[in-house]
Amino acid sequence: MSKSFAGKVCVITGAGSGIGRALAENLARRGARLALSDVDTEGLAETARRCEAAGAEVRSDRLDVSEREAVLLYADTVAKHFGKVNQIYNNAGIAYHGDVEVSQFKDIERIMDVDFWGVVHGTKAFLPHLIASGDGHVVNVSSLFGLMAVASQSAYNSAKFAVRGFTEALRQEMLIAGHRVKVTCVHPGGIKTAVARNATAAEGLDQQTLAHLFDTRMALHSPEMAAETIVEGVQAGKARVLIGWEAKALDLLVRVTGSGYQRVVALGSKLLTR
Repeated sequence: MSKSFAGKVCVITGAGSGIGRALAENLARRGARLALSDVDTEGLAETARRCEAAGAEVRSDRLDVSEREAVLLYADTVAKHFGKVNQIYNNAGIAYHGDVEVSQFKDIERIMDVDFWGVVHGTKAFLPHLIASGDGHVVNVSSLFGLMAVASQSAYNSAKFAVRGFTEALRQEMLIAGHRVKVTCVHPGGIKTAVARNATAAEGLDQQTLAHLFDTRMALHSPEMAAETIVEGVQAGKARVLIGWEAKALDLLVRVTGSGYQRVVALGSKLLTR
């Protein structure tokens, strides 16, 4: 059991499956007290059951992170329930596949509402409690697609790039203000979760085929591996956590080639979808 997490109150959004569930189980084993949320109540209940079996104190609530007032109320409720909040893991997210030319405004807005505004809502709602704790940590999950752009992922790219900028600015603000709140931005590569299978797609695209492509060619790492990498990064106080060799390699490609990576990735995307 890690002393770094024992007794800490950790809030995890999107805890009903994937990385969120793996994070919850990892932190439960380390002695954390958990506030878990998701829109998937069945998945959330299973996560809570597993964490309680590991000996953790758990509060679980249905929460749509795109609903600002609900998140603000949730933060105050969690803080009152536990008496404090130490860490927020803004993990909840959805995916969408479609070129800009054919994507509807509502599809792009939905991705931004959950993947970007959900992070903003969670951060803003819990930040006062994290500052008050004297030992706070904001962990915002961006993506490999927050480091580089990919065709047909413009909406998701926009949200995840925005999460990265928001989080990196927040970290600087905490340093300038002298608040005892650490800030970490997480960039997972290909993780074996249901995000691709649950994604939506532009009209005319076969979502099942796209999900199969992701699951068979891009999903390289387990959620448990991702959670362990995140928790180790949080424990070390890292500003940025890259998950997977491909995330590290492609991050390096972007750094070395600048905008030149776009032609390389466009060619790779054409070959991958043949």
